[in-house]
Amino acid sequence: MIRNAPPYAASMLESLRGLGYAPATALADLIDNSIAANATEVSIHFEWSANASWIRITDNGFGMDDAALEKGMRLGARDPRQERQSNDLGRFGLGLKTASFSQARRLTVASRKKGEALACLRWDLDLIGQETGAEWPLHEGPATGSEHLFDPIGQMECGTIVVLEKLDRIITEGFAASDMIELIDQIEIHLAMTFHRLIEGVQPDLRLLINGRPIKPWDPFLLGHPGKALESPEYRILHTTGVTAQCHVLPHRDMLKPFESEIAAGPGGWTQQEGFYVYRNKRLLLAGGWLSLGEGGKPWPRDEAHRLARIRLDIPNSADADWKINVLKSTASPPVRLRSQLQRLATETRETARRVFAHRGHITPASGARTNAVAEAWQVKRSAQGTSYRIARDHDLLASILDRSGPLKPDILALLRLIEETVPVQRIWLDTAEDKETPRTGFAGATDNEVMETLSSLFEALVRFRGLSPDEARERLGRTPPFDRHLDLVSALEVKDTQ
Repeated sequence: MIRNAPPYAASMLESLRGLGYAPATALADLIDNSIAANATEVSIHFEWSANASWIRITDNGFGMDDAALEKGMRLGARDPRQERQSNDLGRFGLGLKTASFSQARRLTVASRKKGEALACLRWDLDLIGQETGAEWPLHEGPATGSEHLFDPIGQMECGTIVVLEKLDRIITEGFAASDMIELIDQIEIHLAMTFHRLIEGVQPDLRLLINGRPIKPWDPFLLGHPGKALESPEYRILHTTGVTAQCHVLPHRDMLKPFESEIAAGPGGWTQQEGFYVYRNKRLLLAGGWLSLGEGGKPWPRDEAHRLARIRLDIPNSADADWKINVLKSTASPPVRLRSQLQRLATETRETARRVFAHRGHITPASGARTNAVAEAWQVKRSAQGTSYRIARDHDLLASILDRSGPLKPDILALLRLIEETVPVQRIWLDTAEDKETPRTGFAGATDNEVMETLSSLFEALVRFRGLSPDEARERLGRTPPFDRHLDLVSALEVKDTQ
């Protein structure tokens, strides 16, 4: 015995409103439909009129005839298991309806296909259950009083207009015109990030406008910036079809102009924007995060030390099921068979980003050694008991001082041990996290005289204690951070006359 148990229209539609769309993600979903219709221009218009406010999305895509529009207005219009065209950004056949209902109670779509009559259909949640014999009433034409909102389509050979009215999820109690302006700014930022690869360039694939103003793309990778420590080739991920990755390490903030640093930080700030950027057909699905990858069974957190690491990951729409793309297009999880490859790429990128962050933009070889440079003053030692930081006793300047210290040598060694045991690690980490910046080191902000005091002492140690020639000592110091940023001072070094 089989029973037919259709859902109650009103209950189901009200439930779908709670999927979790924000205004920005809802509009991004609607733009996806325009892109799938081969639109080259999408214009979004916000009209503030208190409770009568509305939003209109107009595109110049190929449009729909009446039959296609009716199909598109149905919930679950397409089987998500069906194969899609390679440029299709949809999957579940729900985006137009669920994205619209998440913000508004009335959705009206007017569309014209080239050479066809205008088609216009409307959902109104307030009318569900009020029409006799129609549990799912789909109305023809715009609502009375809203006809003027569709005037632009009268001048279009083809295209589609989507109008959202009764914006009860946006225009709530206390919401004012100033709040609408702020909301528009937030939406613009999100769209600039989500569609940046489609709207960037001299001849972009898509022109995107808000209230007549073009949206400028936000490039999370600062492509081509001369200060970047890493901009890898594009890697093809094995055991997949069409999955590629490109690793990026952004410049340290010291190497960016103030406006560049503010832009590069992104909508969520430096830490929130680190990690993988997952794209499908150049459309951003996931911005940041480490896809639950990590070490020792623990996922990597987003932290300050790795905030410069960003990895572009492109997947085809045929991989949606494998990557567990959800209805909101806001989550992605890599297949198990690919995790080792992504882990390796992420580990290498994170290590490079950490070195750039710690050295304020100076990158050293992966081995940690610098050819023909003075040894590091600090040594990091890791053991089962934890990590410790020790001053290198064989550092050229320190070794020279200890050699000449005579009876003071035990006191100097005791002082070094005291410094090592009282490094304010927790305070440094706290200040770094709160200030969103590493503490000032590397003679940042110091005068030339201050730099020269230390530089000349180290130069003397290399010449008199290590036996290097002045030219060899200058060459070595010129390769040693932070003095490699003061090459003019290095070239001016001369051996002091001790007589």
